[in-house]
Amino acid sequence: MTWEEVFTVQVKIDKSAELQNSDGDTVIMISFTGQVKGDLFQGEVLDGGVDTQIISKSGSHSLSARYMLHGKDYTGETCQIYIENNGNFHKNEKEALFRTYPKLITNSKALSYFNEELFVAEGFPTETGVDIKIYRWV
Repeated sequence: MTWEEVFTVQVKIDKSAELQNSDGDTVIMISFTGQVKGDLFQGEVLDGGVDTQIISKSGSHSLSARYMLHGKDYTGETCQIYIENNGNFHKNEKEALFRTYPKLITNSKALSYFNEELFVAEGFPTETGVDIKIYRWV
């Protein structure tokens, strides 16, 4: 078995809000849009996508992102995919900024197996945001 790329979410960062407490912990909320490219699904990130990052004073850096995709599956049918991404940033990572373990929920009949699949995602920096490559175990 191996990891197979499902699609890439090309995130375009919109705006952010930041909070820092007196203990030195920081919370950053980043809203975003974007496009999705892949053989199984093509579409866009709907308004309302947000990535919440918590950076502790000790340096640990977690993220939790929630967003909805709208587009067409590989059969040409219009559908939506909800993604909840939770994970951590990696220090000294040579390529990927972070690794997450996304949960996908879709109303696509052709992609209904997404609702039960195991996924992993990695984020790579771009000029306008980040590319999130989502893989499934096959």
